[in-house]
Amino acid sequence: MAAARPSLPLAQRLIRIGALDALSPGLTRRDLLLQAAELHRQSRNRTATGGQLPLSGELVAAASSGLPDMTSRDRLGAELDTLSIHVSHHLMEHHHRLLRELGATDAAHLRGLVPGQKVLVAGVRASTQTPPIPSGKRVIFTTLEDGSGLVDIAFFEDSLEACAHTVFHSGLLLVRGQVEARGPRRTVVGQMAWDLDEVAAARRDHGPQAALDLLGRTSPTTRMGLGLPAAFAGSTGCGDVRGGLGGRVRRRAMRVMKVQVMWASLWETSRS
Repeated sequence: MAAARPSLPLAQRLIRIGALDALSPGLTRRDLLLQAAELHRQSRNRTATGGQLPLSGELVAAASSGLPDMTSRDRLGAELDTLSIHVSHHLMEHHHRLLRELGATDAAHLRGLVPGQKVLVAGVRASTQTPPIPSGKRVIFTTLEDGSGLVDIAFFEDSLEACAHTVFHSGLLLVRGQVEARGPRRTVVGQMAWDLDEVAAARRDHGPQAALDLLGRTSPTTRMGLGLPAAFAGSTGCGDVRGGLGGRVRRRAMRVMKVQVMWASLWETSRS
């Protein structure tokens, strides 16, 4: 470690994700961030190191600043920003209480619901597809990952005006819909979608009733308008994935896409 001389931004990223925790017992990550900044200030004019920091005892033997440590949310955010995966916590852990209050169903229990039943589901938006279907109508297929499993959701044309913007622009989704059977699996036909972080913020700032009131809206508010981004027109690809699920979910999404298109065609025929 003494031979390592990372730049300040790299050292800060290593500290934020806990890479130096084992070297600094008794110190918080904020203590180390302060010390790294101080070492950078002292060494920035030393041409021999090129502005890089030595990862030696000088950094990890700093005195405590008395600042509170990073919260679990801070740590999770740092992991996602730096590694693009969650290591210490699942993204949904902070929302379990809210989802219980709202009566949401997780993926593990969705299979026990009967077709036609109304349901609330939530999770990390793991993949999003808009494949062409025989009718020529637009359908959005999205998969949510909630820590207990995966939930497949289809948004048909009559729900796109209210839901499309939120589905494509939110990493964490809360979806209201109806359970449908697709063989032994359960799929949700989405009728409304919310940004889960927005609902959580309303609950945090104004109490549980504020979150319930938000779900009572007929459409989500946005500052960018509604509708599908042009980049997704006719797309059969997957959207961005948070939480390190990219490869696994992409492969699964491509495997089930043909089945989803067939199911969507049958579903639209039954509705007409």
